[in-house]
Amino acid sequence: MGAAYTPGLKVSPRTTIEKMRRLPLKGDVVVCVGDRVSPNTVVARTELPGILQTVKLAEQMGVDPTELPGLLRVKVGDVIEKGDILGQTRALFGLLRSDHRASVGGVLEFISEQTGHLGIRQPPTPIEKHAYIEGEIASVIEGEGVVVRCEGALIQGIFGVGEERQGVVRIAVADASAPLLAEDLHAEHRGAVVVGGSCTTLGALTRAAEIGVTGIVCGGIVDRDLLQWLRDALGDPTFDIGVAITGHEPISLTLVITEGFGSIRMADRTFSLLKSLEGRTASINGATQIRAGVIRPEIIVPLERTSERAEVSAGEAGKLAIGTPIRVIREPYFGILGTVTRLPADLVRVDSETRVRVLEAKLEDGRNAIVPRANVEIIETA
Repeated sequence: MGAAYTPGLKVSPRTTIEKMRRLPLKGDVVVCVGDRVSPNTVVARTELPGILQTVKLAEQMGVDPTELPGLLRVKVGDVIEKGDILGQTRALFGLLRSDHRASVGGVLEFISEQTGHLGIRQPPTPIEKHAYIEGEIASVIEGEGVVVRCEGALIQGIFGVGEERQGVVRIAVADASAPLLAEDLHAEHRGAVVVGGSCTTLGALTRAAEIGVTGIVCGGIVDRDLLQWLRDALGDPTFDIGVAITGHEPISLTLVITEGFGSIRMADRTFSLLKSLEGRTASINGATQIRAGVIRPEIIVPLERTSERAEVSAGEAGKLAIGTPIRVIREPYFGILGTVTRLPADLVRVDSETRVRVLEAKLEDGRNAIVPRANVEIIETA
């Protein structure tokens, strides 16, 4: 067997990138195919229906539901502000009046003659979907969203947290083996995507949040530091990272880890690429999903368009062959990069006593290793 297919992790200086930008429910697309867009361009918008609040007005007024219509001061369809009078009752020959006011604002949607209840629909929540990257609209999905296309550098990470953001790439360390420390961060890093080396520390994350850093890209992070930082940032000492998907944490910056947990030197090709992009604006997203429908955290830097398309051939994507650059994603070689040197066809018995297909690889530290094919991922550099 000369080749196989395995999940890929892209580190590419130039490729064609397409991002689907879809609304969570039907709405309006406000751009057209061919339009040039920036990261903050609104490409589609919709409204999330407001919550329907039920007001038990007859009970509050102490009257029978059949008496309510004559006491109301509103009708179906009225726009109601919080504090507006919904109904009035009078006592002592009309000398005493009691006003019953709305506790929420919205539109009066129904009045039930059977129960004496009112339904007030709160205002809808507007939702806008932005382009996220600089590029052009490649296609439109009517009423749902668009596909934005650009040519640019793409770096995918192993793990991340934090939402979509944009910032100028700034290198804060001397080389790929240097950790990112609090003292490496300065006021000029405000709004930037800061690149470290082997890992980022708890102190650096805290300092970055204080300065207003947009994002951090590093080789690794100690898991307890990550958890402590998130708990401090969220003010929740019991917070834990979910196993399904990240990227929606209400934190002030986005973190992308390129190699794994612990202090792991960033791959030289990744660090060199980021260094070559210093001063350019990047879009960064920490969303990570490790189960079905894998989502990778990413850094995208749009580049000037060329006459040739930079797309990776679908037939070659994920191809495992002699010379393919890989990263091992299981112990004892976790996080180490290498190059495939041989792909034995026969099944091999491993430590777990199961028989699996393996590959032989030359690791970046000079060692030769035999690794189950399921324990590696391709570093796609095309």
